[in-house]
Amino acid sequence: MSETKGLRRSTMLGYLLAAIIFVVDQVSKYWIITLLQLPQRGQIELLTILNFTWVENRGVSLGMLAASSDTQRWMLVALTGAISLGVAIWIWREKRAGDVFALGMVLGGALGNIVDRIRFGYVADFIDLHFGDFQPFLVFNVADASITIGVVILVLRAFLLRDKPEPAETE
Repeated sequence: MSETKGLRRSTMLGYLLAAIIFVVDQVSKYWIITLLQLPQRGQIELLTILNFTWVENRGVSLGMLAASSDTQRWMLVALTGAISLGVAIWIWREKRAGDVFALGMVLGGALGNIVDRIRFGYVADFIDLHFGDFQPFLVFNVADASITIGVVILVLRAFLLRDKPEPAETE
């Protein structure tokens, strides 16, 4: 009973984390679009390594699969919606709290970007991290960062924390 209670607790925390990331992402975009009016300004230099730069990402990760028509836009919404549903189910079934945490990050970010695509027809990106002329990342948003960090955690956990195989039985 205690294990089931702990499992449900981590599951709910995964969904709560997804909701928090979703809200932070949407509030940050409201702030950037409405209050700072970044779409009209184009770019705001904050620090020598950080700008707010307006980018309308019509594709998925790294701008791939760019939607150039309404049909393609809604296909991307359906595809990312289906993936998000799969992640939500995975959270429900996952027993390892670390993986639930990472999946919550992925789900929250995915939902934030889906809402953008539905509302605007593109994902609003604005965080521009650079080191002089060296730009290690494309312009991104809170949702993108959350998805990336969640996926990296999942991959690292898969490679570094694998269950040890049972020793082979000898007769």
